[in-house]
Amino acid sequence: MADIVLINPRFEVSYWGLEHALPYMGKRANLPVACLPLLAALTPEGHTITLIDENVEAINWELCAKADIVGITGMSVQKHRMREILTELKSRGCFTVVGGPLVTVSEELFEGLTDVIFIGEAEDTWPQFLAEWKQGLQQYRYEQIEKSDMTKVPTPRFDMLKMRHYLFGSLQFSRGCPFQCEFCDIIVTFGRRPRLKTSDQVIKELEALNAQGIRIAFIVDDNLIGNKKAIKEVLQKVADWQHANAYPMTFFTEASIDLADDAELMELMVEANILAVFVGIESPNEASLRETKKFQNVRSGGTILEKVHRVQDAGIEVWCGMILGFDNDDHTIFEAQREFITDSRIANTMIGMLAAIPKTPLHARLALEGRLDTSDDSEFGTNVIPLKIGREELRDGYVKVMNDLYTPEAYFGRLDALFLKKGIRMGEGRYRYWKKHPWTHIKTQTIFGLQALGLFIRLMKGVPDADLKKEYRKRVWNMLKTRRDPGVALFYVIKCAMHYHANYMAKQMASGRAIVNSY
Repeated sequence: MADIVLINPRFEVSYWGLEHALPYMGKRANLPVACLPLLAALTPEGHTITLIDENVEAINWELCAKADIVGITGMSVQKHRMREILTELKSRGCFTVVGGPLVTVSEELFEGLTDVIFIGEAEDTWPQFLAEWKQGLQQYRYEQIEKSDMTKVPTPRFDMLKMRHYLFGSLQFSRGCPFQCEFCDIIVTFGRRPRLKTSDQVIKELEALNAQGIRIAFIVDDNLIGNKKAIKEVLQKVADWQHANAYPMTFFTEASIDLADDAELMELMVEANILAVFVGIESPNEASLRETKKFQNVRSGGTILEKVHRVQDAGIEVWCGMILGFDNDDHTIFEAQREFITDSRIANTMIGMLAAIPKTPLHARLALEGRLDTSDDSEFGTNVIPLKIGREELRDGYVKVMNDLYTPEAYFGRLDALFLKKGIRMGEGRYRYWKKHPWTHIKTQTIFGLQALGLFIRLMKGVPDADLKKEYRKRVWNMLKTRRDPGVALFYVIKCAMHYHANYMAKQMASGRAIVNSY
């Protein structure tokens, strides 16, 4: 039987990575990738397996050299580190395998660097490879043609990761998305038919995370509501589990904007204690949305802004992704993005330049039009050559928008518009439970208050910018005068830490000391 080591390479600093804020939260990484604990669960008995996430611990090269198989996974933002690790492993004579999102769309990047590659999902091909390896009959390339049956996916082995070092946990309810956004590689990898785990599987996954002391988790589905009827049944079971266990966990997730059209679905999310949802809004420019086939964002039922407010009114905070550089974008898009984000009261927005991922319809179209930058690392931060905006104008405009949106005045203006002026009530399902269980309410809120105080003290001691610390003190004090709720206080102080990270990144990009990269 095999001695196996699986490695997730460290990420480059990114918007959602929170690398600049993590030290103040006492953590090393924001959340674990889903594939390592899942592959461990898929490994047949008899094999020994070690999981290494380089984001929380150094790679043990001696352990790798002694292993029979060393596996590497990774996304596009991990490209350079993946290749560095494979080069080092090759020099040590290791037998290596590579899987994950990057090799699935760009397998040519790993020619000569690895012994085996896995394309797409691996629920079937990973056990197949191990059986063939045992007989010395392994292939170079494994591609799972049929999509995985999600009702047969085992509970990930979270116990094999050092979960104490992560800020959040991660879990998955489904794969696939019914939409057809031109730039998206999710439908290339997972298809357009959403596939869900059973409610029992989801509950087992929740219990496995809960057993590791995880209290906040990201539901990593690229669109949780791709199959609304099926997910409602799962969410009801999650809400029942929360109620039966005194609401031990808080969630955030990703969903399409048509969430706003289904009041029942939003209420179930609230009951399940999903406090925030990331929405791919992409652009306030309707022509750009139609161009990229983001038709779900231009359907009837109100404007995007109205739909965002509807989700917020239901008690769910909205985070969003925005893109600059569509063919229908001209120089006016920068101000349009600023205006929309301000009016939408979305504090945390991830803005990027349009990038063409291999195997996506966008990549194919731009290749035919001769509008792809094929250099390995473009100085413009994206491989897309825009139609109506110069490449320098796009890059510089993107950096300026990021800096404008993450000044303290702009960021806290949006945050206070939502939390203080609007007075968004998040976690109403849990509050309803607390009304019937006052002792649990007091105990939980006391913990929240102590956590908020501890994080605030660490920010005051650690943040080097005196003006920022003064701003955080002012904002937190103003919040406490308006909403004397320990849960809101904790959420607000976390928002301060998130601001510090985003503000730091934006300033680094503006000064040229950080890489501007959208792909």
